[in-house]
Amino acid sequence: MTEQAPPRPSRDIADLLAIMAALRTPGSGCPWDLEQDFASIAPYTIEEAYEVADAIEKGDISDLRDELGDLLLQVVFHARMAQEQGAFDFGGVVEAITTKLIRRHPHVFGEARHLPPSAVKALWGEIKAAEKAERRAAREAAGLPADEHRGLLAGIPAALPGLTRAVKLQAKASTVGFDWNDARLVLDKLREELGEIEEALDAGDKAQVAGEVGDLLFAVANLARHLDVDPEAALRGTNAKFERRFGFIERALEQQGRSAAEASLDEMDALWNAAKAAE
Repeated sequence: MTEQAPPRPSRDIADLLAIMAALRTPGSGCPWDLEQDFASIAPYTIEEAYEVADAIEKGDISDLRDELGDLLLQVVFHARMAQEQGAFDFGGVVEAITTKLIRRHPHVFGEARHLPPSAVKALWGEIKAAEKAERRAAREAAGLPADEHRGLLAGIPAALPGLTRAVKLQAKASTVGFDWNDARLVLDKLREELGEIEEALDAGDKAQVAGEVGDLLFAVANLARHLDVDPEAALRGTNAKFERRFGFIERALEQQGRSAAEASLDEMDALWNAAKAAE
């Protein structure tokens, strides 16, 4: 029997779907791909989304192309596993998102054209609320358990990064007036939370310290929201800055024939300030 020629790189989504199907074919596919399921792949999906964001922040368009491909692979992988279970396929995913885009943009594709941005935002909220009601009715009709919580904060994914989810929770609550109207009031809350951390430290209560640190981070996210700053992006920027400056310390010490472990804190602090000044 003649061995089938290997697939070639292609711009056709159908070829990508065929490669994924081959990887998941029992007996001839990839052992690692075959043993995966939705839960085991989910962390990779999240990681690939972060790598897309990283490529954007670095301004690396070539890397962005590659990372978007990796993210698309995750969608194809999940769709293939769902198809194997008879649930849906990749075409169903495409149909679902095109349906949603058309439904959520009546000001582009429907009768509600030429709306101002404020009206578009209000219309978007109405459409999303109607979609939630439809999903709830569909779950009930299918005999599936109803969502435990149907309040204002329902629907914000628990798997979101902590700071991002905090901002989304706060923004939702603000729509009914549960919010500060001045960023300086949030600063007062930050000072209050710092004081509570000190009290917890004095009490020697580790669990309470952890809770108070969480409250502080939540307040920081709230401050970022009030200042129109993305806290995740801000923290990524600070992480990059820390890496850059610490790398300066390591290189400076290496030129002296030493490592960071061999330097004193005062020496490293002086080099840190030198790195800061150089920037």
